[in-house]
Amino acid sequence: MGGVNSAAPSATPSVLDLAPVIPVVVIDDAAHAVPMARALVAGGLPAIEVTLRTPSAPEAIRAIAEEVPGAVVGAGTVLTAEQAETSVAAGARFLVSPGWTDRLLDAMRASGVPFLPGVSTTSEVVALLERGVSDMKFFPAEAAGGTAYLRSLASPLPQARFCPTGGIDASLAPGYLALPNVRCVGGTWMLPPDAVAARDWGRVEHLAREAAALRGR
Repeated sequence: MGGVNSAAPSATPSVLDLAPVIPVVVIDDAAHAVPMARALVAGGLPAIEVTLRTPSAPEAIRAIAEEVPGAVVGAGTVLTAEQAETSVAAGARFLVSPGWTDRLLDAMRASGVPFLPGVSTTSEVVALLERGVSDMKFFPAEAAGGTAYLRSLASPLPQARFCPTGGIDASLAPGYLALPNVRCVGGTWMLPPDAVAARDWGRVEHLAREAAALRGR
C-alpha cells in the first residue's frame, strides 16, 4: 500500500481509498483483536486503526497483522518517534497521529509506511502541504468545525485530502463523505462496547457492512 504520504510511493491505493470508514479501535484485551478484525474485514472494512492508548495495542497489532490476511492494520494515537518505530516493527502498515510536530513528521516519513498526520487548523494544513504531505487526519472533527470547516477548505486547498475523526457516528458520516476533500472517516460506532464485551462479532460484522456501504461514489 503506497499513497501520497509514503516513503516509497507506488500505484497501490492510499489508506484513505481502501474503504469509506476506518474503524478506530481501542483494545483492552488482546484476545479480542483477531476476531474483531475478522468481523470488520468480513463486513468490508479492511483498514483498521488500533490506537496506542492501552498496553495491549502492540500485541493486538501484531496478532492482526499475522492472523487476519485481509486486514490492513495501522497504529493510531502515534505521538513519538519511538511509537512509530515500535508500531511498524509489530506489523502496522500505516500510522495515524492526532497532531504533528516536525520531529514526529520526520519519524513517520522515515517509517516506510503511509501516514496520516492530524490537523485542525488551516495553517497546519498549509504547513503539511509545504512538506509534500497531502493526506491528513482532521481531528477532532466535530469539535474543530465539522463539515462546514472542511467544506470551506476544499476550494482554496483542493490538493488536501482528509480522514475526519472525532465525534462522527453513522448519522454524521454521510455528510462528511459527500465532501470533495474527504475520502473516508474514522469512527467507533461499528464497535459498540456491549457487543465487544459480549464478543458479538456477528453484530460487529453487520455494522461494519452498513458502514462499508456508505460511499456510493
